[in-house]
Amino acid sequence: QVQLVESGGGLVQPGGSLRLTCSVSGSRFAINGMGWSRQAPGKQRELVAAITSGGRSYVADSAKDRFSISKDVAQSTMYLQMQNLKPEDTGVYYCSGDTEDTLRPAEFWGQGTQVTVSS
Repeated sequence: QVQLVESGGGLVQPGGSLRLTCSVSGSRFAINGMGWSRQAPGKQRELVAAITSGGRSYVADSAKDRFSISKDVAQSTMYLQMQNLKPEDTGVYYCSGDTEDTLRPAEFWGQGTQVTVSS
């Protein structure tokens, strides 16, 4: 059974930084597409960033120049480095994975980690 576990969320002041980590375990097949989505209170979940084994990556316009996504294949881990955080970045951040080499991974999901940006 595939498990994705997020960590690294928390409370941070505007302008601060956080690094989210997603650890993958239990997959019999390669997880080729991975991503981070967030859901703000009262809003739909939106894709923030994604990365594929094929070397493609995506970062939402709202996060460009502030967020970067990377992964460590050997450690089955994916990261989201977030800088210059804004209050509108607040939400639950979910890690997702897919056996397809896709920038919209949706096959597997983690439970989420809360990020709150507030002074």
